[in-house]
Amino acid sequence: QVQLVESGGRSVQAGESLRLSCARSGLSSFRSHCMAWFRQGSGKAREQVAALERDGSSSISGTVKGRFTISQNADKDILYLQMNSLKPEDGAMYYCAARVNPGFCAYGGMDYWGNGTLVSISS
Repeated sequence: QVQLVESGGRSVQAGESLRLSCARSGLSSFRSHCMAWFRQGSGKAREQVAALERDGSSSISGTVKGRFTISQNADKDILYLQMNSLKPEDGAMYYCAARVNPGFCAYGGMDYWGNGTLVSISS
């Protein structure tokens, strides 16, 4: 059974940094997978923030490029999203997701989702 559990979300001031974590399990039963972070603000559509592909390459959304970084730990069981220079518009529920079917996570098509962690930014 695949489980994705996000943590690290909280209320911070604009300009501060925050690191989100996503503990993943159950994915080793699949041949390979890629991971991504998404967010959904109040009244907004869900958008992909960053993706980490099977080959280790990553992609970052243009709205957060230069401020956000996606990475994982050495055991590859925790996915991180480092968020720097946070802005009020970064406030959202953040989700991690996994794709086990062939293809790039940057294109979406995710198979498994966590329940999210809430990030609030005050100006």
